[in-house]
Amino acid sequence: MFEKLRGKTIRWGIIGCGDVTEVKSGPAFQKIAGSELVAVMRRNGAKAQDYAQRHGVPKWYDQAQDLIQDPEVDAVYIATPPDSHAAYTLAVAAAGKPVYVEKPMALNFAQCQQMVEACEKAQVPLFVAYYRRRLPSFLKVKELVDSGAIGDIRLVNIRLYHPPQQNLDPNYLPWRVQPHIAGGGLFHDLASHQLDYLDYLLGPISSASGQTANQAGLYPPEDVVTAQFRFGNGVLGTGVWCFTVNAAQFTDSTEIIGSQGRITFPSFAQEPVRLHTAAGTQEFMLPPPAHVQQPFIQTIIEELSGAGTCPSTGQTAARTAWVMDQITGR
Repeated sequence: MFEKLRGKTIRWGIIGCGDVTEVKSGPAFQKIAGSELVAVMRRNGAKAQDYAQRHGVPKWYDQAQDLIQDPEVDAVYIATPPDSHAAYTLAVAAAGKPVYVEKPMALNFAQCQQMVEACEKAQVPLFVAYYRRRLPSFLKVKELVDSGAIGDIRLVNIRLYHPPQQNLDPNYLPWRVQPHIAGGGLFHDLASHQLDYLDYLLGPISSASGQTANQAGLYPPEDVVTAQFRFGNGVLGTGVWCFTVNAAQFTDSTEIIGSQGRITFPSFAQEPVRLHTAAGTQEFMLPPPAHVQQPFIQTIIEELSGAGTCPSTGQTAARTAWVMDQITGR
C-alpha cells in the first residue's frame, strides 16, 4: 500500500496522450470514483492542448519533467511507446510518485529489471497495463479453470495468424514494427498480452524457447514466431504467431486443454469463450467495457487508496518480458 494516497482522491497525469488514451484508458481516470485526470503531456504542445480541451483536463505540458514535478499530480500514467518507458519510469520513481506504464513494459527484460529496482528503491508502486487480467471474458476463463471445469490442466496452445497492414511505406513504418522503438515487432506488441494472461491464469512460465523468421520482408523484425514453454506447475505450452497471411486465414485462438475437456477463447477478436466437455459445448459471450482499461485501472485506484490490490505489477510484467526474450533470443 502507498500510504501517502490512502483515502485520498488520486490526481493523475498522463505522459503521451496519444491514440491509446483517447478511448481505451484516458476517460477511465475521470470516470472512476476517487480518481481525477488533472494533467496531460505530449511533446507536440498543440496536440497536448487539444487533448486537454477535448477531455476536460485542466493542465497540459510539452515537457514530461514539468508534469512529473507538478505538485498537483499524485501518480503518472506513461502511455508512450516502449522505448521511453524505462527512462520515464525512473524519473517518476525519483519524484516519489506511483507509476502506471503501458505494455509491453519495456524494450527487454533488462530494462524491466531497472524499472522494478528503481521503484522498489523509491518505495513507490509500479503497475503495468496488462488489463486483460480484469476483463470479463478472461475472468470467465480463469473461473472455469480454477473451478475444475476441464479437470487438471495438461497443455496450452496459442494461435494468432494476422494479415499484414496494407500499403506499408518502408520509409515511414509504424512504430510497432520498428524494434528500436517497440522492442521487436508485432509479436512483442500482441503476444505480450497473451503470455501475460497465461502467467495470470496458470502461474509463471519457467522455461521457454522459440524460432523466428522474417518471411515477407515488409519490415525489419520477425513476422513469424514459433514457441514452446513450460509453466512452473508442469503444464506445457506452444504458440505460433504469423503476421503475413491473407484475411481469410485470420486466426485468434488460445486453447486450454485439461484432463476432462478444453476451453477456447480469443485474445483480441470479439468471439465467445467456449467450454468443451463430454456434456457438450457451452458459449459465454462477455464483451469488454467501452473503456477497456477501466476495470483494471479501478484496481490501481483501489490499491493506492488502501482498498484492494492490482493484479499486474512490474514484477509480474517483467516475467512476460523475460519469456519473450527467451522466445526471440533477444
